[in-house]
Amino acid sequence: MNVRTYVRPTTGWWRRNPWYRAYMLREASSLFVTLYALVLLAGIACLVQGRAAYDGWRAALASPWSIAFHVVALGFFLCHAWSWFAVMPKTMPFVTVGGRRLADRAIVAAGAAAAVGASLLVFVVVWATQP
Repeated sequence: MNVRTYVRPTTGWWRRNPWYRAYMLREASSLFVTLYALVLLAGIACLVQGRAAYDGWRAALASPWSIAFHVVALGFFLCHAWSWFAVMPKTMPFVTVGGRRLADRAIVAAGAAAAVGASLLVFVVVWATQP
């Protein structure tokens, strides 16, 4: 008796469902986060090697390819960050205000606003301390 086992097709199955497409986009965004971390790690390694190596690394960051990579990475960073904010109300205990449960959208908006506010504060402090 010849029994054939089912073999699930592995090409493109995730493209048919919008939820899976969003999931794959979030997963792809983590690759760009890793690549950017490696770029920063290379900068630290160049900083250890001396001023000439560090200046060379900074000059490489000014190339058109590097700027294009940073623009694409920024888009993926925003997507990655937004997915973390979107999952926040699903992972935390219910927050009640005045006896009513706080809406998920309010929690996501508060988290995003806190992140933007903290980033602006760091930017202003660093900019104000520049000579």
